[in-house]
Amino acid sequence: MNAPLLPSQIQHWPLARLKPYTRNAKTHDADQVAKIAASMAEFGWTVPVLVATDGELIAGHGRILAATHLGLTEAPVIVLGHLTEAQRRAYRIADDKVTELGGWDEALLLQAFLAEDFDLGLIGIPEDELEALLADADDRPAITDDAADAIPEPPAEPITRPGDIWALGNHRLCCGDTTDPTPVARLMQGEQATLMFTSPPYAQQREYGAAKKKVGDWDALMQGVFTAAPVTADAQLLVNLGQMHRDSEWQPYWEGWVEWIRISGWRRFGWYA
Repeated sequence: MNAPLLPSQIQHWPLARLKPYTRNAKTHDADQVAKIAASMAEFGWTVPVLVATDGELIAGHGRILAATHLGLTEAPVIVLGHLTEAQRRAYRIADDKVTELGGWDEALLLQAFLAEDFDLGLIGIPEDELEALLADADDRPAITDDAADAIPEPPAEPITRPGDIWALGNHRLCCGDTTDPTPVARLMQGEQATLMFTSPPYAQQREYGAAKKKVGDWDALMQGVFTAAPVTADAQLLVNLGQMHRDSEWQPYWEGWVEWIRISGWRRFGWYA
């Protein structure tokens, strides 16, 4: 396999130095050349032509005709000096035919341009095909991200089960109940954390287990979490709390837990609403 071509191998030759391949099987009528020229005027010369060492064109005849139409005097070229004459003949056909094998997702094609104030004549689609696509656009369903965002139904036989630990590079992810010290101990593998973030059930606003937690149960839950927390003595623990209102009054349901923190020697250093 030959080494890949590098940008530094692009040269700029005068058009007079380039020689068309007299037996080129690909034709370029005036309409196509005009479209190539319009594209080059809009986007610039983005694809160099390919030439043999003697200047004979291997690929890019249409671009050279368009450059002449635009009054340009030189072209970016890549010299394929390693190809034999037979390989050059084969490449000329492959360069034209392989690109014809691809198809188009017409809905995505239209979506890419209809949202912009863009001259569709520059993209090279024949007018009759473009008119057919535009006429059909109103009948196509809108393309949204809903399908990508949809949450699939859980499988009958889940891959991950309680107690499983997944290695994610330098990180570990455990499937389990963080209020249960057993899976937490398996996750930490004897190590202690310097930072812990927890977002517990919001009092009576969330389901946790079979029944909703009452305020007293929530305090007990949090005391258990902090008691078993595998953290260092100077660790920071960040807790995400949700507000709860009852009888048109705000309920500071965490006060009992905060008092327990003080009694246990923990220090509360911040409070953000």
